[in-house]
Amino acid sequence: MNSAQVDAYLRRLGTARPARPTAGALRELHLAHLRTVPFENLSVHLGEEIVLEETRLVDKLVGERRGGFCYELNGAFGALLTALGFDVGLLAGRVFGDEGRLGIPYDHLALRVGTVDGGAWLADVGFGAHSHHPLALGERGEQADPGGVFRIRAAGPEEAADLDVLRDGKPQYRLETRPRALGDFVAGAWWHSTSPQSHFTRSLVCSRITEDGGRITLSGRSLTVTSADGSRDVCRLTTDEEVLGVYRRRFGIELTRVPTPRKFGRSG
Repeated sequence: MNSAQVDAYLRRLGTARPARPTAGALRELHLAHLRTVPFENLSVHLGEEIVLEETRLVDKLVGERRGGFCYELNGAFGALLTALGFDVGLLAGRVFGDEGRLGIPYDHLALRVGTVDGGAWLADVGFGAHSHHPLALGERGEQADPGGVFRIRAAGPEEAADLDVLRDGKPQYRLETRPRALGDFVAGAWWHSTSPQSHFTRSLVCSRITEDGGRITLSGRSLTVTSADGSRDVCRLTTDEEVLGVYRRRFGIELTRVPTPRKFGRSG
């Protein structure tokens, strides 16, 4: 990323360029990203290609003012952090599903971020409901966060180098600690964009953290506003104009048509 692209990205986040790549600066950028860039899978249902190339990802998030899912959000955020002087590694994860089953390889992309004031952090702006702030990768005790109580632990003797990330006692995903390249995640992104077994092909979602620490989510035509104390307000949108208006006003996304779930053929 060049300097102009970095400045444009920071304007999208509403933050100033940090003087140094410190833990405090990372924390501010992480929260700003979650508040302004939505987690969304609209491209899957609009028939838009998911392209895991740095220029294209930044273009989508900054130029088009869109969001994305983990590969796009963490891929672009990693590029921004690298340009700002942070030490960034892309980590591959597998998400825990029903009955503790792990998803496909390269199921998730998260970031290992080193700062000049020491320590390594798990930054993840692409997992939907997750931590609002980066988590200390080396900490094995509980880490309190507005998004819940998190814990990072060794996965077990058979996966000695892997880490499990837990939220409120429930495993969320398993991380490999070996750094990967963005291109390594292409197959995972393709699977999640096309497989009828992927939850991204079965539903529509657009979600972000609100300024008060709550969350706003549009799932199809169902709008849910969750406050920081956990209380929820759910309403059903009835017209296309209402849906497009929510995308525009609440998520900053300008669409010319309402995305509708596509039908994906059953895989063998």
